[in-house]
Amino acid sequence: MPRTIIVSNRLPVTVLKKNQTIEYKTSEGGLATGLGSVYKQGANRWIGWPGIYLEEESDQLQVAADLQADHMHPVFLTKTEIKEFYEGFSNETLWPTFHYFLQYTVYDQKMWETYRRVNQKFCNEVMKIAKPGDTIWIHDYQLLLLPQMLRENLPDSSIGFFQHIPFPSYEVFRLLPWREELLNGMLGADLLGFHTYDDARHFLSSVSRIVGFNNQQGLIDTGKRTVMVDAFPMGIDFDKYAEVAESEETLKREQTFRKAIHDQKIILSIDRLDYSKGIPQRLEAYESFLQKYPEFNEKVTLLMIVVPSRDQVGKYKELKEEVDELVGRINGTYGNMNWRPINYFYRSFPLESLSAFYRMADVGLVTPMRDGMNLVAKEYIASKTNQLGVLILSEMAGASRELSDAILINPNDQNQLVNALYEALTMPDEQQQFHMEQMQELVKRYNINHWVNLFMDRLSYIKIKQMAMATTPLDTHESEILHNEYSQAGSRLIFLDYDGTLVGFQDAPQKARPDQELIGLLQKITADHKNRVVIISGRDRKTLQDWLGKLDVDIIAEHGVWLKEGSEDWQMIRNLSSDWKKDIRPMMELHVSRTPGSFIEEKDYSLVWHYRKVEKGLGELRARELNTHLSYLASNINLQVMEGNMVIEIKNTEVNKGAAASRWLEKYPAEFVMAIGDDRTDEDTFRAMPDKAFTIKVGNTRSSARYYLDSVKDVRLLMQEILTDSKANSKLRISA
Repeated sequence: MPRTIIVSNRLPVTVLKKNQTIEYKTSEGGLATGLGSVYKQGANRWIGWPGIYLEEESDQLQVAADLQADHMHPVFLTKTEIKEFYEGFSNETLWPTFHYFLQYTVYDQKMWETYRRVNQKFCNEVMKIAKPGDTIWIHDYQLLLLPQMLRENLPDSSIGFFQHIPFPSYEVFRLLPWREELLNGMLGADLLGFHTYDDARHFLSSVSRIVGFNNQQGLIDTGKRTVMVDAFPMGIDFDKYAEVAESEETLKREQTFRKAIHDQKIILSIDRLDYSKGIPQRLEAYESFLQKYPEFNEKVTLLMIVVPSRDQVGKYKELKEEVDELVGRINGTYGNMNWRPINYFYRSFPLESLSAFYRMADVGLVTPMRDGMNLVAKEYIASKTNQLGVLILSEMAGASRELSDAILINPNDQNQLVNALYEALTMPDEQQQFHMEQMQELVKRYNINHWVNLFMDRLSYIKIKQMAMATTPLDTHESEILHNEYSQAGSRLIFLDYDGTLVGFQDAPQKARPDQELIGLLQKITADHKNRVVIISGRDRKTLQDWLGKLDVDIIAEHGVWLKEGSEDWQMIRNLSSDWKKDIRPMMELHVSRTPGSFIEEKDYSLVWHYRKVEKGLGELRARELNTHLSYLASNINLQVMEGNMVIEIKNTEVNKGAAASRWLEKYPAEFVMAIGDDRTDEDTFRAMPDKAFTIKVGNTRSSARYYLDSVKDVRLLMQEILTDSKANSKLRISA
């Protein structure tokens, strides 16, 4: 049976070694909770690092055996890998870049190499247990290269990837020296999920401008596969937090905590120690609040919990010292024997204690400078069973996109945060209950189970869509059939597109002149009297005549406007008019004037707007605009607008490649027919071919063609192979 394999940097347990004894501590995080119902079913598995360096092989074997019984598979890292992959590239390069703290980003080639090597190590471990047909769900920024590594080994598997931290804008992401490798790694997935629409939008922009793949409605055409990108805001286990909030243990702890704080209003702040959380800025705003509203002195306290994190690393150690100094200064300035403005805890707490704090807090203060989702905000809401309490939430947290009933603030605006604290502390109970009820309804509905199910449903959907859109690869078996039929045929008709099929695309059309290898291939194929080769292109006849006119080939130019059989003169497929150009050209020239790098190519009966050299993003935007305008005009004057590879072309509707190809099919019936092309204009050719013809698309996208090849290189290799087959069969016949 197909299985689901979850892969993340950390397993949902942490392995501890105390006095030669191995212990296991279960994670209570949102991801571990949400995916617990997935990885523990059937033969499913969770693959990840157990959070410890184990030098002894015997310890590794024991941990692997123990975890195997609980559906987990460990990936053991060396000390160097922990330092350079996890602490290094993941948290000193990707983390600050993705959170817009560029001043902290480290660009180190050695750390990059280790990052790539560890991603390969994860791939190797997945391959030990994965089988074709399995669904693999990869999580977070530590494993950005893993989707493509797995795709190469398991081409038909369903692979999902979810990013739990923000994805930065193109202008920030482009600063990474390894930006293209990272994007290509992620694009190995079938479905890429982010917390917010903005994150998904930033990713799509980077893919378009760095890798060059366009998208429509979140679907990226990579040339081989269609990849879906969407927003999936992560939820929490609402019922769990609500139940814990009402538990006897939580109520007991709440009573104990309240005795220490008395009847003061409580502002609650819970964070992991990290510069992205905005802890110093929050403390400074709280100090300004005490200055501006002295009537709250001795009536309010900030209960601030900071969970230790990497405090031996330089930047984090400095952050810890800064927080300690700020807390000491504020308490020293405003506090007295009976009142401490800030109750500061640098430690972690069990869930029941956190739940008690959530229950007690009059205000939940969640103000990160940048955050993927921030589940603390949702945990606070779920724990307020009496619906009294106010959430102040940073606009920079992903949760703000859903929790519009919170008081939303810009964490860089200290005055706004000060005013928000006053508003929250003075808000009437009825208003608090109204907003809390709205937020609870949302958090309860869009819980962690909804998040898991929605992601898995969309992953299944895109796989079905890919199957419906995909053509069959011209693999070894299908290629043998083609070769056999080619060898046995007494007559052959071969249609070959030019750009993107026989030669690669160039930034300027005239640079795509045929090279000696291509000339040689065409000469050898046409030397066989059984073959009739037709070059069928959108290019103008003068260029094709100049480049290919000395070869024994037939030529169809301008998508079927001009026809040429061998050495005969050019003929038009029918009488056409180009009077429409005077009306259309000014609009296209306007787009050239607005779009540096674009230009117009004029053919006898068509106009082509090229934008291959235009800045990524701008070219696509202008192309959509031009397509819309031209389509409106074309509908009134019997013209057709076509999108090609970085081109928009407008021409007469009476002609297309398929209509021209049909003339050859009627005039030169053949036992073997083959047509190869790469873009939308070649679909007319494919549809005109007989059912038994070998129609081949360059690139695995939805097509009327029966088969696909990946590249121009593969097309030329196919031509070499059929030439070899033809020679071999000729020798066999002579011997016979």
